[in-house]
Order: sequence, then structure tokens, then C-alpha cells
Amino acid sequence: MGDLPRALGVATLETLYMTSVASVLVALAGLPLGVLLVVTDRGGLWPVPALNRVLGTLVNVGRSIPFIILMVAIVPLTRLVVGTTIGTTAAIVPLVVAAIPFMGRVVEQALREVDAGRVEAAVAMGSTPLRIILRVLLPEALPSLVRGTALVVISLLGYSAMAGAVGGGGLGDLAVKYGYMRFRVDVMWGCLAVLLVLVQLLQWLGERLASRFDHSRSPVLPSDHP
Repeated sequence: MGDLPRALGVATLETLYMTSVASVLVALAGLPLGVLLVVTDRGGLWPVPALNRVLGTLVNVGRSIPFIILMVAIVPLTRLVVGTTIGTTAAIVPLVVAAIPFMGRVVEQALREVDAGRVEAAVAMGSTPLRIILRVLLPEALPSLVRGTALVVISLLGYSAMAGAVGGGGLGDLAVKYGYMRFRVDVMWGCLAVLLVLVQLLQWLGERLASRFDHSRSPVLPSDHP
């Protein structure tokens, strides 16, 4: 491998592809999961303790499995979904499975930080549970949701490097194949430098978006009556 900048560019694009696609899928699944964990809890808008316990247990189990073991354990699922277990697209499957429970807890924590008085006021005004979720809980928790999502995406970036080390492509694959196995110190440090830059950019973007939403939240409570 003589063209290090080109190799780093290709590996970076592969890592961004894995991380971005996985982040979208994780957000789509993790957001409703987190909402369900809050509203089905005792004292929630739609209390169903049995369902809450099942969801909580599944989330805890999912978060307790190390990613490298999970990635191997769900190889049949990966092959079923994408038809292969090697490559960047195949790596997206374990990335999504590993991060959904994490995202669910992030959403749950953000929603629980919402002032209970606002929810009680919305209930007193006759708002439906769905309207309270859409007009009170999610808007009020938006800054925390953005910061939490940035944390999840950064974690996915780290997972993607781990997936690359076992055939998933990207910066992890490049660092192991050429940096570690062929003793190319420049490749190793190049991959580390790119990952550090990506993490800093994601953290900065998350903080900027969260601050913007924090300043633009509306104090108006919802009503089902026009």
C-alpha cells in the first residue's frame, strides 16, 4: 500500500457509510423504544407494567452483551438480512442491533428529565397521551435527545472500527491489516487521527444543535381544543 492518503480516504468513507446508515436506523428504532419505556412505566401516560418490564429486560440484556460477541452471535441474522457477513453493509446489522438498546435508554433518560408539571398541566387541559408525547415530552426533551444521539453516534463510530477489524471494512480494517499486521506505524496513526477528528466534529455538532434547540423551545402548552 503506497498511497496512504487515498487508502485513508476510502476507509473513512466506508466508516462514514456504516456509521450514518446505522445511526438513522438506530434512531428510528430507539426513539419509539425509549418513549414506550417511559409511557408504559407505573405512573406513565399509558401504564402497562408487564410490557415495561419486558422491554426493560430486553434493553438490559442487549446492553450487557459485548459488541464483539454480539457481532459473532448474530452472524445468521446478518447473512439473512444482507446475504453476507463480510463488508461494510454487513457490518451495519450488528451495529444497529448493538446500539438500539443504548438509544432506547438515552431517549428514556431524556424524557424523564422533562418537568412533570408540564405533563400534568397538559393532562389537565385534556390533551391525549399521543399529543402530550408529540407536543410536550419530545419538544421539551429535544436538547437532551440531540446530545444523547451524538453520544450514540460516537459510540457507533467506535463500534464500526471494531467491526472493521473483523472484516467490516473502514478505518478499523485498515488499521489492523496494514497498521498492526504489517507494522505500518504511519497507517495506524493516520487512522487514529481521522477517528479523533470525526469524534470531535460529532461532539461539536451535537453541542451546537442542542444549544440551538435549547434556546428555541416554546413555553406554550398544547391543547386539544383549537
